[in-house]
Amino acid sequence: MTTTNDSAPKEELSDAAKDASKAKAKKPKGKLRAFAGNTYEDYYDAAMSDFPAPARWLMNVVVAACYAFTKLLWPWKVERAELLTQDARGRVIIQNHESMIEPVIMVVTLWRAGIHTRIVYKKEFDKIKIAQWLFSRVGGFPVSRGDADMKVVRRARAALQRGECLLIYPEGTRVKNDADAQVHGGYVLMAQLAKAPVQPTAVVGARHLKFRSRVVVRCGKPIEWSETGGGKRKEQLARMEKMGMDAVYALRDELRADYPELKE
Repeated sequence: MTTTNDSAPKEELSDAAKDASKAKAKKPKGKLRAFAGNTYEDYYDAAMSDFPAPARWLMNVVVAACYAFTKLLWPWKVERAELLTQDARGRVIIQNHESMIEPVIMVVTLWRAGIHTRIVYKKEFDKIKIAQWLFSRVGGFPVSRGDADMKVVRRARAALQRGECLLIYPEGTRVKNDADAQVHGGYVLMAQLAKAPVQPTAVVGARHLKFRSRVVVRCGKPIEWSETGGGKRKEQLARMEKMGMDAVYALRDELRADYPELKE
């Protein structure tokens, strides 16, 4: 399993972090208009609480439909959900990535608990216009893997400072074989600039979904920046990246041991 922080070279990442820390937060836009005039960028930058009523209604409908549909097809549960839902702070939530069902499980669970959560998804999905439209209305925003896009980093920092959570899959794509997993560490910069904790979660049973196959998610405690120790920013980023994904994989391995029938 290879771990890389390819969101930017190490030296470039340090310089970018300094630039972002000096940048002023964008002035809040206020509530978006209901039926016309809002761009994708408006949705990416506005607080989810300021989304127009139709977008919030859409989110409620999507959550209800996804909850019913996925529970029927692939009965799932979230263990230690209180660690996920009883913390009101903005957090970066990370998880291993097996299929498209686990982002649904996470967003449904958090939304039902009244927690606004943004999915940070790969920009390639924007080629599908209906996907871009839908993702923007439910709080998602895109990121280009391999780019040190400080506009995206500042957008993420603003969301975290508002108390919104970011759901990020550092593996970047669905992993069908553990040996092929590569970790993209840009999430730690987003968390560090907002002074937001990183919360590990893990999933098993989602790699090869069949009708009525079970999926289990387990949540871990948020990792605070104070746990990374002192030192330079670059060193803290590297330690948090390792601590975060080590915790994800430890939770995954616990689940595999507790549910051997779900081991892929």
